[in-house]
Amino acid sequence: MLVLVAPGQGAQTPGFLTPWLDLPGAADRVAAWSDAIGLDLAHCGTKADADEIRDTSVAQPLLVAAGILSAAALGDVAPGAVAGHSVGEITAAAFAGVLDDTAALTLVRKRGLAMAEAAAITETGMSALLGGDPETSVAHLEKLGLTPANINGAGQIVAAGTLEQLAALNEDKPEGVRKVVPLKVAGAFHTHHMGPAVERLAEAAESIAPADPTVTYVSNKDGKAVATGTEVLDRLVGQVANPVRWDLCMETFKELGVTALLEVCPGGTLTGLAKRALPGVKTLALKTPDDLDAARELIAEHTA
Repeated sequence: MLVLVAPGQGAQTPGFLTPWLDLPGAADRVAAWSDAIGLDLAHCGTKADADEIRDTSVAQPLLVAAGILSAAALGDVAPGAVAGHSVGEITAAAFAGVLDDTAALTLVRKRGLAMAEAAAITETGMSALLGGDPETSVAHLEKLGLTPANINGAGQIVAAGTLEQLAALNEDKPEGVRKVVPLKVAGAFHTHHMGPAVERLAEAAESIAPADPTVTYVSNKDGKAVATGTEVLDRLVGQVANPVRWDLCMETFKELGVTALLEVCPGGTLTGLAKRALPGVKTLALKTPDDLDAARELIAEHTA
């Protein structure tokens, strides 16, 4: 069984969208999405520097656009399940037919703007902890006033909080943690700091009429499969201030009998976690169109 997954914020790099725009029809699709949401996605994905695409209001729609565009380039794909990490859940909702492409881009644009506004209230950020025991690390983070915002499995937890709290973490790492790595994000996402963004996103969601998923949709709130579009949309709103449990998503993949995991552009983060947490599962990350042939072979081998 194949699971199709979409990465979250921090996966973007300058110019990563450039080769994808050379595919037939891609530039026109991106131009139409740009007009719909009031953001020049082509510029952001080809010419913008690292600081510009680090901006939450830019990074999030750019990632969702890249995910949808790269998945479309695969042709007809019938995965056994779909899932996304953080903002990648909106990409996954598009894969599952819960949201059409324009609705997904419109929602993520409003999400990014709302989260950027919330992040501007207090200087906050996120750092990844590599290694260590999860229970020990979580207890240590809570002692420092930090939130375990992403529990990713494979020995990785992401802490979120104020810059002062993160500085304290650098000086006082949990036992067993090898390294603390600051992430390329502009706020403490998936924490109480994002409360104002939840309210804004709930208002935006009122105008959306979601469809029920056409494939198994695995939610990163708790790793559970969600059967209705209404619940998917509710979870997309709430997850802005709730921790991401990617570890539980991967446990669900195991239970479903996953044999291959394909990560859409800009792939790499989730396949890296899967290689450590899902031994025996084949993985492939879409980085450029040069990866499409190998991806199609993987799809043919692992879908009925």
